[in-house]
Amino acid sequence: MPKIALLGYGKMGKTIEQLALDAGDEIVLRLNADNATALTARNLQQADVAIDFSHPQTGFKHVEACLKAGVPVVSGTTGWLDRFEEAKTHCLQQKGAFFYASNFSIGVNLFFALNQKLAELMNDWPAYQPSMTEIHHTQKLDAPSGTAITLSEDIAARLKRVEGWHEGTDAAEGQIPIQAIREEEVKGTHEIRYASAVDTITIRHEAHSREGFAKGALQAAHWLIGRKGVFGMSDMLGL
Repeated sequence: MPKIALLGYGKMGKTIEQLALDAGDEIVLRLNADNATALTARNLQQADVAIDFSHPQTGFKHVEACLKAGVPVVSGTTGWLDRFEEAKTHCLQQKGAFFYASNFSIGVNLFFALNQKLAELMNDWPAYQPSMTEIHHTQKLDAPSGTAITLSEDIAARLKRVEGWHEGTDAAEGQIPIQAIREEEVKGTHEIRYASAVDTITIRHEAHSREGFAKGALQAAHWLIGRKGVFGMSDMLGL
């Protein structure tokens, strides 16, 4: 069974750890703010794969360190995607393996596919204007969520009258307004609305626990071992 490095040992890291141990995997590194100096090539190379759920400020650093050490890395950390293309370039240069998803829930990725199809249909119905609300726990540092950004970018890529997104309700024409709400103990809710003068169409995903995200991340880690390249959930799930 694979040896795993956990980069980030908060609630998500501990949930992944429990699932991994139940599956017979071995955890060889648990990295958090208290032992950040343990992020060395030697320590990383003990692992067959690394899983990063850390902090927006450390996400790129962790991915880069794994790629330099020749260790496949699965990243679920959001808020650092301004450097995502740089990470992809590093991966290809190092001939490494990098798996990124803004959300590892199987249900959310089915929701992504539904969102894409609905956006395509809406090209024929200009009376409907899209908007979005995302709700997460108060410990989530980035807003909007990475999942909300993925959903909005998927809409913009398919709906001709949409060019981008804007956090808040004062979006300009052609932008999707995203309302980001932070509440205690909310695991993650995303709602997309298409409103017209006469009705509203809504699709919604609500997570009930962290286990769905953790299962997907662990599945991705197992899947990534032995592969080379840059991957996402659509590659693993065949969506």
